[in-house]
Amino acid sequence: MSVPSPLTLIADDMREVDLVIANRLASGVPLVGQVSQYIIAAGGKRLRPALLLLMCGALRYRHQQRFNLAAVVEFIHTATLLHDDVVDASTLRRGRATANETFGNPASVLVGDFLYSRAFQMMVDAGQMRIMQILADATNVIAEGEVMQLMNMHDASLEEADYLQVIRSKTAKLFEASARLAAVLAGSDATIEEACANYGQALGTAFQIIDDVLDYDGDATEMGKNLGDDLREGKATLPLIAAMQRGSASDALTVRHAIENGSTEQLDAIVEIVRNTGALEIARQAAASEAHRAIAAAKQLPANEYSAGLLQLAAQLLERRT
Repeated sequence: MSVPSPLTLIADDMREVDLVIANRLASGVPLVGQVSQYIIAAGGKRLRPALLLLMCGALRYRHQQRFNLAAVVEFIHTATLLHDDVVDASTLRRGRATANETFGNPASVLVGDFLYSRAFQMMVDAGQMRIMQILADATNVIAEGEVMQLMNMHDASLEEADYLQVIRSKTAKLFEASARLAAVLAGSDATIEEACANYGQALGTAFQIIDDVLDYDGDATEMGKNLGDDLREGKATLPLIAAMQRGSASDALTVRHAIENGSTEQLDAIVEIVRNTGALEIARQAAASEAHRAIAAAKQLPANEYSAGLLQLAAQLLERRT
């Protein structure tokens, strides 16, 4: 029997989440609404709220609170995007100008702050200190991950373990929290809660590794961002780390110079180095390892169409091209 698309399973739920988002973006300050609507309307994969809803389905939790918390994690994620684009001086996201490019850095930072604070207002609605703890801890870890990434900028000596530490904090932590929240809402035992959290962390890690692969193996039009952005920002991502380890001394020097100087002048040559050294395959293997870890965790959940969807979601990550 074929498994339906994971997102099809939660299509009606996502429409409910969109209604919550639209309602809670309301503000008496016009610029807050303009910037918030601009970035929310840009769309995106909405993987974090989708993960929470799929987990709730797998655990048979059907109460309205799942819509509120799905909106909360989307607000937190959107706030991080607003701040990220300012820090990274990004100009393109999801195929159009970033909010900071359109409205300026001050507006982007301050509206990001609004989204964080609105998310915390909404957490209170759940009426559970455990939920507050999970989201507060996750938000703090994400902030630490952002600072770690900032400290690692232009550091060509970064090791794979350091890279993974950053993405597990900066990206995977909100995936982990989204999945864990579903277990808490459903009143699941500690074993199931940890399985949910492990799934989320592994899925988020695989997602970010593939995202970094696509910076050297994707299409700018399809991806909606500029290829080579990571290099311009001086980020030593896994494809670059692997390329320096596996390439010749000359190759390593070329990549090192680009990272240290945030230069894309040799982007074409570096793309060739990354591809010819097998660095993309190394990174994809690392993503596959995380995806298999997610699949193992999902197999601990009750067997139903939603847990099957979670298995499919992890498998699909390895085929991602945008």
